[in-house]
Amino acid sequence: MSFSANNLFGGLASQKRRFDPGAYLFHRGDPVQSLFRVAEGEVQLVRHQEAGGMIVLQRAKPGDVVAEASVFAAIYHCDAVTRLEAIVEIVPKDAFLTHFRQNPDFAETWAARLAREVQLIRLQNEILSLKTVRERLQAWLAWHGDLPPKGEWVQLARQIGVTPEALYREIGKQRARP
Repeated sequence: MSFSANNLFGGLASQKRRFDPGAYLFHRGDPVQSLFRVAEGEVQLVRHQEAGGMIVLQRAKPGDVVAEASVFAAIYHCDAVTRLEAIVEIVPKDAFLTHFRQNPDFAETWAARLAREVQLIRLQNEILSLKTVRERLQAWLAWHGDLPPKGEWVQLARQIGVTPEALYREIGKQRARP
């Protein structure tokens, strides 16, 4: 059975809630009580580093489920914060798990969705394992095709684990190359 992004939680009791930019859906260490699907806007999963930096683990856009694997965890292992104003569909964890256990087609579709996420995370890990900003940017471009709009470059820097300044320098170098 196939579920589109818009009806993934069809048939489950849910509520929609609007979040302002910078609002948290949950914090690291909070108990997992709900599953979240972005209807509008963007939510990011972030992990703050001891040195003060921040790594973006997921950029959830409309149709994406935020921290989907957390439904099988007791607590969240990162923060979920809205980057843009967002409308988020919220499903209680218990209702989701009951539906998951009682509907094999849904469980298979969910497993396939998680498998795709694992593939994307492995690619992200490959990018983060590269040594230079140039290598990381080239790998990201090979995956995505082109740079995002200039206003999104800070987000790109976070995604590939470099400072915005280092990314800007590398973009400048690449544009200067014949």
